[in-house]
Amino acid sequence: MADVEWSPMRTPGHYISRIARAFARIGDMRLHALGFATAQLPVLSALRDGSRLSQAELARWAKVEQPSMAQLLARMERDGIIRREPDPRDRRSSLIALTDEARAKLPAGRAILEAGNREAMSGLSDEEVATLIGLLQRVLANAEEMERRAAP
Repeated sequence: MADVEWSPMRTPGHYISRIARAFARIGDMRLHALGFATAQLPVLSALRDGSRLSQAELARWAKVEQPSMAQLLARMERDGIIRREPDPRDRRSSLIALTDEARAKLPAGRAILEAGNREAMSGLSDEEVATLIGLLQRVLANAEEMERRAAP
């Protein structure tokens, strides 16, 4: 049996990974002036409406481990993006909220990200973009199911 050479350039995962890294690099460059970074997007999104959540809730929302979320939140607090408030339900815990300054910058951050998405989709019709989104949603659902099955 002939050994078939593996060609990552012919796999969707290769392109999905490269696109995700490119979006993160471009997003970081463009969001820098606002004091935001793409790694913060799950926290910014979860708290954008004035919500206050615990570190554990944010870690679950972002699908990251608690230590990673703790480090991210420490940097965000240092940079004045979030504030910690005592949790009235548990005196040992705190709730995380966006600062007023960070919330005021969210519309500009959203505009930056929307512009980046439009640029990345240039040359594609609205129908093609809708098809791409639908396909990516299906791939994501498959990947999340694979992850669920692999979990201990």
